[in-house]
Amino acid sequence: MPRIVGVDIPNDKRIEYALQYIYGVGPKVAVDVLKEGQIDPATKAKDLTEDEVSRLAGIIERNYAVEGALRRSVQSNIARLRDIGCYRGLRHRRGLPVRGQRTRTNARTRKGPKKTVAGKKGVKELHRG
Repeated sequence: MPRIVGVDIPNDKRIEYALQYIYGVGPKVAVDVLKEGQIDPATKAKDLTEDEVSRLAGIIERNYAVEGALRRSVQSNIARLRDIGCYRGLRHRRGLPVRGQRTRTNARTRKGPKKTVAGKKGVKELHRG
C-alpha cells in the first residue's frame, strides 16, 4: 500500500479515488493533483512508481492543508466561534445543527438518540356501571 502524507491508500483502486482517502482531498483536488503531477487518473495505486508517489506527496503537502493540519485548523475555527459567542458558536456548544436546519424533527445526527420525555397523563373518565 502506498503511503501518501502519512495515509495508507488502497492498492486496488484507481489513483483518483485512492487519493480521496486522505482527509482534505476530494474529487476536485485529486484530479488537480494528478494533472499537476502528470499522472493518468486511471492508473491503479499499486502500479505507481516510487517517484510518482513522492511527486504526489510533495504536491499535496506543498499546496493543500490535509490530515492533521486541516483537522487542527477546523477545530480552531470552531473554538473561535465558541469563544466569540456568535450564533454558530452557540449551536456548536449545544450540539445542535449549525446551518439552519430544522430541529423539531430530523436533527438526530447532531442531537443523538431520542431522550423520551414523559407526556401529560390523560384525565381518565370515571366508568359508571
